[in-house]
Amino acid sequence: MKVTAEKNEKIANMSFASVYPHYVTKVEKKGRTKEELHQVIKWLTGFDEEDLQGLMQEKATFETFFQQANIHPNADLIKGVICGYRIEDIEDQFALYRQCRYLDKLVDELAKGRKMEKILRERK
Repeated sequence: MKVTAEKNEKIANMSFASVYPHYVTKVEKKGRTKEELHQVIKWLTGFDEEDLQGLMQEKATFETFFQQANIHPNADLIKGVICGYRIEDIEDQFALYRQCRYLDKLVDELAKGRKMEKILRERK
């Protein structure tokens, strides 16, 4: 599938607080913990639990969320298909959409039981 400006805009305007509970439910239902979820989010964005709480209280959009994030330099190692989109094929003009898909992919891997060392990618 190809990302459109409309899709990018829709994601940009969604609040992180509206999606976060779904992340928690997804990982806990599969036997993972909220702490592991926070570890994954911190690796990708640099946000700790206090930062996340503040962003949720502010009802920060994904656009604000990722503007304030310090995206991990190894995030480009996150590859594969999520929600029908091949992450590495998402064009640079839709960087926000790609970052959201990075987060979705990491949460998905966590829920599927992938080892944390594999989720938190390192360059070889």
